[in-house]
Amino acid sequence: MRGEPLLERPESLFDIRLDARDRAAGAPAEGKKKAPRRPARAAEPLFEEPAPSRARKAPARPSAPPPQRRKRRGGGSILWRLFKWGMVLAVWGVVALAGVIAYQASKLPPMQTLVVPKRPPTVTILGDDGSRLATRGDMGGVAVPIGELPAYLPKAFVAIEDQRFYSHFGLDPEGLARAVVTNLTSRRLRQGGSTLTQQLAKNLFLTQERTASRKIQEVVLALWLEAKFSKDQILDLYLNRVYFGAGAYGVEAAAQRYFGKSARQVSLSEAAMLAGLVNSPSRLAPTRNLKGAQARARLVLTAMKEQGMISPDMAATAIAKPAQLSRAGEPDSTGYVADWVMDQLDSYVGPLSGDVTVTTTIDPTLQQAGEKALAETLAKSGAKYGVSQGAVVSLDADGAVRALVGGRSYEDSQYNRAVTAKRQPGSAFKPFVYLTALEQGLTPDTVREDAPIDIKGWRPENAGHNYRGPVTLEEALALSLNTVSVRLTLEMGPQNVVTTARRLGITSPLAPNASIALGTSEVSPLELASAYVPFANGGIGVISHVIDEVKGADGKVLYRRNVSGPGRVVDEAYVAMMNRMLAQTLTIGTAKRADLPGWEAAGKTGTSQDYRDAWFVGYTARYVTAVWLGNDDSSPTKKASGANLPVEIWSRYMKVAHKNVPVAELPGGLRTAGFGGYGYGAPGQSYLPPTEVPDDRPPASVGMAPGPGAEQAAAPPMTFERWFAETFLGAGRR
Repeated sequence: MRGEPLLERPESLFDIRLDARDRAAGAPAEGKKKAPRRPARAAEPLFEEPAPSRARKAPARPSAPPPQRRKRRGGGSILWRLFKWGMVLAVWGVVALAGVIAYQASKLPPMQTLVVPKRPPTVTILGDDGSRLATRGDMGGVAVPIGELPAYLPKAFVAIEDQRFYSHFGLDPEGLARAVVTNLTSRRLRQGGSTLTQQLAKNLFLTQERTASRKIQEVVLALWLEAKFSKDQILDLYLNRVYFGAGAYGVEAAAQRYFGKSARQVSLSEAAMLAGLVNSPSRLAPTRNLKGAQARARLVLTAMKEQGMISPDMAATAIAKPAQLSRAGEPDSTGYVADWVMDQLDSYVGPLSGDVTVTTTIDPTLQQAGEKALAETLAKSGAKYGVSQGAVVSLDADGAVRALVGGRSYEDSQYNRAVTAKRQPGSAFKPFVYLTALEQGLTPDTVREDAPIDIKGWRPENAGHNYRGPVTLEEALALSLNTVSVRLTLEMGPQNVVTTARRLGITSPLAPNASIALGTSEVSPLELASAYVPFANGGIGVISHVIDEVKGADGKVLYRRNVSGPGRVVDEAYVAMMNRMLAQTLTIGTAKRADLPGWEAAGKTGTSQDYRDAWFVGYTARYVTAVWLGNDDSSPTKKASGANLPVEIWSRYMKVAHKNVPVAELPGGLRTAGFGGYGYGAPGQSYLPPTEVPDDRPPASVGMAPGPGAEQAAAPPMTFERWFAETFLGAGRR
């Protein structure tokens, strides 16, 4: 029979608590004071004994909490610590951020002194008919109040750039959060969180650098703008300051640049395109990326529709007919005019303090005609003749510049060859030589020798290397005989020739030597044309000008032209002689290809050495027009001369210029007197000196117009008084 285990044990057997003897240090030494003994913790028995068998009762010990409760208390403690330290860190973060903001704000001017900077002055340049030719200035256009814009234009900017513009306080936390999420998920910068107010703050006060400090300053300034201005005022400032690409700042400049119209007149599709440009103006500018600009405009229209700013039908119509780049908005020759105006403006009105409007003497129709004649002629024949550039300048009889084309393409080259370039005029300078000779007593019928000449080793030759022998001055000028011009210069004195040219308007340095007879001193097309004007107007000197009036933004006249010029510079008699001689250039001479039916015209061709420069300066009683062709590097052309391409360009332009203009005769009455119909001399003298007889003229085979017959030779001497009366007063005419 198996014995059952005893549940009761002697106390000594189960009492396993340590006493002093069981400790490693042993019992305390005698004589030493015992430290008070902490009651030993009762050891927990291996088995629970029945109460009656216990000899003594161990001290009660608090029971340990359940494991589950202990774990819960520990988890709560960790969460509390995390929360507590999170709050501490947040507070310190706010303090640190506030410190950074305060530091960056301290770099800004004091808020009480902060003002919106004035908009840089804009210069609007008008033609003589009041049409806009160009706009100049840092902003590229005038400011237009938001109330004068179509309602959908500012809405387009709000829809695509800042749809909560009217509800936020300068910062848009929701938009910023969305931009952060989008950029993080796409792992690249796709959206910006800046509001229109922040963008305005950046444009007004800060640079375009992308740094944290600039961003903080932008936020501070945006809050200031919101506190200082209303929403519409902020939007007004924004629309008139933001950059739209292609050098256009402000919505007016952009509308003029891209669409050739005021921002007040843009369509919905054009407004959407403008609003889409500010996201990336350099990349989306329609002048370089029209397709990209149109695609962005579709996004703007969709956003406007979704936000209820326009109806679905309006959006569909605008998307179906996207905005197109206007031809009027592209660079053209008016850029040369605008640059020239800006170069002179300070001398007329001083430093600008605000927007101004400049009315010029430019006729837009003539400007376009000159540009077209030059561009089309060079496109057709430029390569054939080795010519890459040209210039056209046209003045009226008062010296007002009516058209000025400084090059083949302003977009390709802004260098103004009509005003700035100095080139050798060649034979186009000879009228000043012949005028000097006339003023010293010679006449168009005076004979000089066309023969080889040697001046200290210099042997000027004619273009054809042939010589005609004795010729009249009229024939020599018409045929551009170089030897005769050189002989006249030596006879009259080179310095006298220089003096004559200066009196008529040449301002460039002129070397008083024999070679000036062939136009070796450089001049600009503008000053050469100006010096020909006295031949067209009867001897009155002019100061070429393009600015007629300047007004401020308030309509106040800042300048109005009332200068009459230097007055008479050539006697009328000599003007008549010069017109007779220069008219022969278009009749029998080097400009026979000139074509201007119904008008008396005169002029002179010019070709510099090695065919580097080709000129024609021709005129009527209404207009004087100079044409220059050549290459910017002064390289020789392929025999381009004044007699070919320049004459062609001149004829095309002058036909347009004289359309519907009343016909007027050149001073001297060529139509009445007839070429060669009268002899001319110095005032108060016989205009046909006895020593100059008809037999001295070249034979008809040369191609000269018929000279006076025996009847003319037998007539009484023509005095100045008689000639003036018959020419200008009609006395003796039938």
